[in-house]
Amino acid sequence: MRMHNPPHPGEILGDLWLEPLGLTVTEAAKALNVSRKTISGIVNGRVSISAEMALRLELAFGKSAESWLAHQANYDLWRLQKHAANLGVPHLASAAA
Repeated sequence: MRMHNPPHPGEILGDLWLEPLGLTVTEAAKALNVSRKTISGIVNGRVSISAEMALRLELAFGKSAESWLAHQANYDLWRLQKHAANLGVPHLASAAA
């Protein structure tokens, strides 16, 4: 497996669902009723999981839409935390104390 910590939900989709089930990106896209480009973008970490996609994944694979969205939120937050210092936001709780 090639997973990051935390993994992009596309890594989870590819490594834990598509590969074990022997599904290609094209087959998964057809089953989910979306374009091949959409699934390819997700699996390759270039596209985020939307609420609608999370529901499609729940219907297809049984893993809850909430868990797909939580994976996406954890990944997004992890990426943003690397740049927190660049946001220019002071810690207000310390200033008020």
